[in-house]
Amino acid sequence: MSQALATIAEVADGLGIRPEYVEPYGRDKAKIRLQALENTGRAPGKLILVSAITPTPAGEGKTTMSIGLAQGLRKIGQRSVLALRQPSMGPVFGRKGGATGGGASRLTPSNQINLQFTGDFHAITAAHNLLAAAIDNRLHFGDTKLSPRAVLWKRALDMNDRALRHIVIGLGGKSQGVPRESGFDITAASEVMAILCLATSPKDLRERLNRILIGYTNDGQPVLASEMGVTGSMAAILKDALLPNLVQSLEGTPAFVHGGPFANIAHGCNSVLATRMALATGDYAVTEAGFAFDLGAEKFFDIKCRAAGLNPAAIVIVATIRALKMHGGVPLDQLTTSDPAAVERGLANLAAHLDAAAHFNKPTLVAINQFTSDSAEEMAIVHSFCTTRGVASATANVFGEGGAGAIELAEKVVAATAVPETPYQPLYSLDSPIEKKIERIASAMYGADGISILPAAEAKIRKAAKLGYDKLPVCMAKTQDSLSDNPKLRGRPKGFTLTVRDLEIAAGAGFVVALTGEIVRMPGLLERPAAERIDVDESGEICGLT
Repeated sequence: MSQALATIAEVADGLGIRPEYVEPYGRDKAKIRLQALENTGRAPGKLILVSAITPTPAGEGKTTMSIGLAQGLRKIGQRSVLALRQPSMGPVFGRKGGATGGGASRLTPSNQINLQFTGDFHAITAAHNLLAAAIDNRLHFGDTKLSPRAVLWKRALDMNDRALRHIVIGLGGKSQGVPRESGFDITAASEVMAILCLATSPKDLRERLNRILIGYTNDGQPVLASEMGVTGSMAAILKDALLPNLVQSLEGTPAFVHGGPFANIAHGCNSVLATRMALATGDYAVTEAGFAFDLGAEKFFDIKCRAAGLNPAAIVIVATIRALKMHGGVPLDQLTTSDPAAVERGLANLAAHLDAAAHFNKPTLVAINQFTSDSAEEMAIVHSFCTTRGVASATANVFGEGGAGAIELAEKVVAATAVPETPYQPLYSLDSPIEKKIERIASAMYGADGISILPAAEAKIRKAAKLGYDKLPVCMAKTQDSLSDNPKLRGRPKGFTLTVRDLEIAAGAGFVVALTGEIVRMPGLLERPAAERIDVDESGEICGLT
């Protein structure tokens, strides 16, 4: 399953990265200087986007499949490189546990990647909170036109903590600052995270930090982060965090793991710089976009590709028999029981995501992430459906067999990308009003009959247009548990209206965020979170983090 792994210096050398561009963090991980992008001497590779159907609460193994596919491409002689997101400690200690793949398709050193890795999340948190501290310092000394009642910038923490969603700060007397309402976002939802992931250079990073909209004056004029005088310090904190991290899989496949915005409350993609590193050093760059196609993949195309000039050569949609059964009406505790009829019913969800992917005019494949409980009859139903749709499909046992389990999928990906690349095609024009952009996403991606914009959101949309932010793309904040904004609606919901309750302007990142349903930017822990089963054994090894 695994092999003796090369040192990270050897991995970098195998990619043609010169030693002076490698900043080792021990023997198994490194930061790669951006000069490496300019000195590969290779034509860019082909970008493969991995997405999924609407997942079960446990997820469908999209990261595992991405790793397995990249390993499978190497098995058939292709030079593949991964570009993936970093895990957030919020869900690591909350619902998921580890988030570096699984079984024979896993990144290493997995425990370090899952926890503090090279410190990028800490740097993003610190930069975010430095700006928050500077804002309250200016308010305390009265050295700003910013209204305490109109501060938009909260604080950030890389942990699930519902008690911090809404707080009052500055209590305890005049020396403690200006009392006001505030709150915390999880670091993965921080605009600084989005900025780092979309920045193309240190100069671009600094310019984006300057553009952050932190609030308004008493007469409604925008106040930007540049006015607080600390964006240079923020850039200094983020200097090393901007550099992509290089690790490898258990089979030695190189992986740039960098940035970790969530797709249900942020744009859900790893950094532009990591993706460009993978393209510059591989013939195939395999990347993923968070949660299902309706969330991460749509944002990948309409936000990341638009901003960075990327153009995927193919899309892989991951499906599991258990998720199809869930969408076919089977309770979560019975998903391992064979039920071909439920699989048949659940295909409506897969069909919805295939229809959504068709809007971007890219070769699309379906990968069935195989579990031991899947029956041959159930998998045959999915393959037959894909055949009727004219979509290539492959069963991949990447958890159990690693790259060997993805050879058929890898071969079909290579075949799909052998045709001339189609031009990049966004879902909507940036010149469309914000309401029309939301309406287009809701209709084409979710299958909504229409949208309802609540008065608070409508007022903010008007304000965004007045300030010139209406030409930005839209980042939808929506539940990952349903195509609709109601997490209880499985399958392919029909006849629903998407409700937009709020709007936020992420001017530095370069998008506006439309909030729907009950989605929050600071998650809470489960009643029995994963943190309760993680420990360190007598030999000093972390255990329970899977």
